[in-house]
Amino acid sequence: MPQPLHPLRFTGAKILRDGEMQQRSLSIANGRITQGPLPEVDLSGYLILPGIVDLHGDAFERHVSPRPGAPFDLSVGLAAADRDAAAHGVTTAWLAQSWSWEGGHRGPDHAEAVMTALDAYRPHMLTDLRLQIRCETHMVDTGPRLLDAIERHRIDYVVFNNHLDEVLDLVEIRPDLLHHWARAAGCTPEAYRARIAEAKARSHEVPRHLCRLADAFDEMGVLYGSHDDPDGETREHFSMIGARIAEFPTSRRAAAAAKAMNDPVLMGAPNVVRGGSQAGNACAADLIAQGLCDALVSDYYYPALSHAAWRLVDLGLASLPRAWAMISERPAEILRLPDRGRLDVGRRADLCVVNAQTRAIEMTISGGRLTYLAGEAAHRFAHRVQSLNMAAE
Repeated sequence: MPQPLHPLRFTGAKILRDGEMQQRSLSIANGRITQGPLPEVDLSGYLILPGIVDLHGDAFERHVSPRPGAPFDLSVGLAAADRDAAAHGVTTAWLAQSWSWEGGHRGPDHAEAVMTALDAYRPHMLTDLRLQIRCETHMVDTGPRLLDAIERHRIDYVVFNNHLDEVLDLVEIRPDLLHHWARAAGCTPEAYRARIAEAKARSHEVPRHLCRLADAFDEMGVLYGSHDDPDGETREHFSMIGARIAEFPTSRRAAAAAKAMNDPVLMGAPNVVRGGSQAGNACAADLIAQGLCDALVSDYYYPALSHAAWRLVDLGLASLPRAWAMISERPAEILRLPDRGRLDVGRRADLCVVNAQTRAIEMTISGGRLTYLAGEAAHRFAHRVQSLNMAAE
């Protein structure tokens, strides 16, 4: 694993601390935020913000398989996704991997392969990469296998997902999609239809199956929620069995129901940046304006995280400290990570350095390790390191 930076003190920058931008220095040593007179790096003209905590991202799929039918080795794809995340200020990230009846890259076999590859890649990580399992609700027969995989690979976050009814409707309206989905799953359209029918036939077993999983997750300390709740009734059902995190509610009613039950609501940062959902679902900016969204996630595009925070500022919907908290402090709280999300003494040295004029992220530090460096910040950093080396000589 890359080694932490030598003790340093960053001066001249504005730092997000205690919910406001402050003109002060920030020191890091041994992978933690600390205090004391240390060798300085001048970062005048920059903002130092907490490292981004991303609770759901599937951009790694494009790194693993950049073209349909052209997959690369998982280790290569994970390394590329790691660097992509670091370049956009992400210091902790959950990769969203499906566990679905669809098979192919969304099936249990591939999910377990990703788990194994991520375990092997862990010693080389720049970003703290973890895995979120998107468990299709109708995977009734695979419950024991899922729980075994979660325990062996130390998975700490699961969301329940039910896209079966949506698929059934779309197959009738858009039969061309059937061929696309079947190809992605590595089977014929006929075989894909059979998988849909088989999953649908188990519908009566789903409620008990989900309760068994929920009980097991509670015992294992796994946090869990649901994905794409369409209405308040669905959100209430999942909340009652313990799935308290509402990820991408597709309607205002679902988001409002979550907030009424004090369940955190996650929305996609691309939704904010693009001005709405590409699927015609709830507009994230509107939910934020109404106090119905707690945190933003990358969904399918890491750059959207920081851009979404700035867009909220430009729209007048939030100050920079509040907007940035939606991609750092609040996600850390939701996934119960008390050592990150804020730039407090004693916490992990997770931070990103932003050019105040261009808003570009030019440096990312994760766990005290330099994971990304570019632009003018790179010149200043290199100059300071050279000066320190010459002084040591």
